[in-house]
Amino acid sequence: MKKIKIHPFIYLFISILFLEILSKIVIAKHLLNIGLLYMIIFTLPIILLLTILTKSFSEKINKIILFIIMGIITVYFEVQYIFYNLFSLPFSFSTIGLADQALDFTSIIKDAIISHLPIFLLILIPFISLIILNRKIDTTRYHKPTIGALLIMFIIMYLSTFLTLIPNHKEDYSASKLYFQIDDQISIIDKFGMLTYTKIDIKRQFVGYESDLISEIKQPNNETSENNDSEVVEYGDNIININFDEKSSSNKNITSLNTYVSNQTPTNKTEYTGMFEGKNLIFILAEGFNEIAVDEIRTPTLYKLTNNGFVFDSFYSPVFLSTTGGEFQATTGLIPTQEILKLWKSEKPTISYALGNKFNSLGYRTQSYHNWTYTYYKRQETMKTLGFNNYIGCGNGLEQRMNCQWLPLDSEMINVTTPDYLGKEGNFVTYYVSVSGHSPYNSGDNIAKLHYDTVNDLPYSNTVKYYLAAQVELDKMLETLINKLEESGELDDTVIALVGDHYPYTLSTEEMNEAATYTKDGTIEVNRSNFILWNSSMKEKVVVDKVGSQIDVLPTLLNLFGIEYDSRLIIGKDILSDYEGLAIFSNRSWVTDYGSYNSSTRKFTPKEGKELVGETEEEYIRRINNRVANSFTISKLIIDNDYYTYILGS
Repeated sequence: MKKIKIHPFIYLFISILFLEILSKIVIAKHLLNIGLLYMIIFTLPIILLLTILTKSFSEKINKIILFIIMGIITVYFEVQYIFYNLFSLPFSFSTIGLADQALDFTSIIKDAIISHLPIFLLILIPFISLIILNRKIDTTRYHKPTIGALLIMFIIMYLSTFLTLIPNHKEDYSASKLYFQIDDQISIIDKFGMLTYTKIDIKRQFVGYESDLISEIKQPNNETSENNDSEVVEYGDNIININFDEKSSSNKNITSLNTYVSNQTPTNKTEYTGMFEGKNLIFILAEGFNEIAVDEIRTPTLYKLTNNGFVFDSFYSPVFLSTTGGEFQATTGLIPTQEILKLWKSEKPTISYALGNKFNSLGYRTQSYHNWTYTYYKRQETMKTLGFNNYIGCGNGLEQRMNCQWLPLDSEMINVTTPDYLGKEGNFVTYYVSVSGHSPYNSGDNIAKLHYDTVNDLPYSNTVKYYLAAQVELDKMLETLINKLEESGELDDTVIALVGDHYPYTLSTEEMNEAATYTKDGTIEVNRSNFILWNSSMKEKVVVDKVGSQIDVLPTLLNLFGIEYDSRLIIGKDILSDYEGLAIFSNRSWVTDYGSYNSSTRKFTPKEGKELVGETEEEYIRRINNRVANSFTISKLIIDNDYYTYILGS
């Protein structure tokens, strides 16, 4: 009886379609939509090309090629799945080179695989099937005429795919715009599949692409403050005089930026404008800090600072590729996609309003510190773009003052660095990037073990306990800092600002909810956190209910310190202004004062007690989606075209 042979095309079609459907369900959270048809159409030419590769040589070599192809595809889909679960966005090749070491990735991969083992094993099924069916797959060589015919068929199929992009190509988020212009990774995967997304991603790394701006819908004029009966006091706007007509350019991107920026509404100045003028600033980017770490007994200094000064009740720290994304958001007020972060680290663009740069222009002494490898995330370069030329980390001086072995103490960093700027003449801005709260959270964490007694009696799982214990060191850091400021007599004249770089994403949502005061979802509320903005001379706390996030930190500080800037040039907005509150997440989900939108499920959840005025829910969703899309695009155009240098001359 003749043995049945399986053609490589059949095997590859079934295997790749299985992986594509799985990734579409897991990452895009969709299956039965128009994207499924697009995915099949755009994946077929890829499968045909791979088939040709497995039929062009001797049978033995073809078999080896088939195993190599499926091995690479399997590993790639595994990487995408783990990466997505860690950072809530797909892996892009622009990520390569963002960090000089692999700490933020390899140290947590094992835990991530264990936490998501079922899907991880499902991805292995096609490769395991190949091992089982090895002898039944026909890899005999095709003759040259057959190979030639198949190559012609591939070219025809490939070119035909672009015909499907013609219908509705001018619509927002059309298949055509996603393919050529819009950098929305999850939507691209949802529409075309993982392999086509990869093809688009690689192409954009080499030849770039023209970003597309969407026409924004203006906020209805009759949507006013809830305090309609209160007297409105006009303080003016945060704007500078820019003659956009004189700044015209033959560069299409510059023209688009000029048009967009000049038509934006600036944020208003407020009663708090200039409140901290002439004071010092200590800004802390706290590793893995989240609101679940704040406790009156275990972390009394964190509790004090969180519940006094300015108290932001609806603040979010969205994950944008680990610490470097959080750092970029908080210090520049722009959206940090993987591509933007790569440009930031390689092109060294001028970012005029970045934290250090703006205070430098006022004569402040600026310095920054990080108690881990000073070259990590290429901070030896990016700190300069932020305006911190006096940057010290482990490897360029800090190791001579303190123990830099993993994990270093945040409190020790304060002890050895405050003599650099306290008690000196003139105002200062000091920026700290902490590390003691870094994952993994287990018995191998020396910081967590140091403070474990403070959490041992809590009714939580060990991982959550170790996380909370690690955050106790952040509390010690703040306690030490305040003591040093008191000793030098500069406490009243110094503002302390602190945000987390991201939530502790190596904890599962279920683990986060063990210590949370309410049930968090895994897309939006898991990112909810605190923004500490405190000065000891404030007699009463100011509670702010409006939604804000990391990109709003910089403009809020600029306004409070009375620094002149143009709010139209920053994506983030002063949280204390009356500008519409908005927190944007890496997968383009968002939350406002009226509700939250999950981009994966396309579901809007209104906030209880809030009612839209002047527009329907559908209109509101479209308006905010357009604003979110443009926030990504404008951030890229600003960095890509060194726009601040062009428009501000610096």
